Amino acid sequence: MLHAETAPSPPALPFPRDLTPEPEIAETDADVPWMRALHADTGYLLYRLGLRSGSMFNTALQEYGLRLRHYALLRYLTTVEGALQRELSERLGYDPSAIVSLVDDLQDLGHVERRPAPGDRRSRIVVLTDRGRSALRDTDESSRQVTDELLVPLDADERDQLHALLLRVAEPEQ
Repeated sequence: MLHAETAPSPPALPFPRDLTPEPEIAETDADVPWMRALHADTGYLLYRLGLRSGSMFNTALQEYGLRLRHYALLRYLTTVEGALQRELSERLGYDPSAIVSLVDDLQDLGHVERRPAPGDRRSRIVVLTDRGRSALRDTDESSRQVTDELLVPLDADERDQLHALLLRVAEPEQ
């Protein structure tokens, strides 16, 4: 058993430790070698854009008591007469357990209802309420503003092209 005085000391650092904070490197400084490598990686850029977009959308939706995941679920429900939670999970790509809490949140806000599924009394479908439709109308302007802010560097044709390309990548043909 080692005593405190005989315990090995941690290895010495190869250089003196400077405790002054390093200047922050701008995220968009593509001339920094490590940033150049990341900026060459399309997957990483999509990831960063997703983080930025999600953060901006969540901030904009916060005043309505919603987050982007709630918004996506409500938006999907505008396209159907109702959906099983399993369908919501598959269509939106969310974990089934996440769907339960999202639907609970939206039901508490009065934006959706769970109703018996036609033809199967044991199953429940999630249906958009009038209040949910109203909430979506209220959030439309905020959504457009976030999108415009994200895409400010692009002209109208580039925005259309980006949208078309993202659709192809997001929804590849099976």
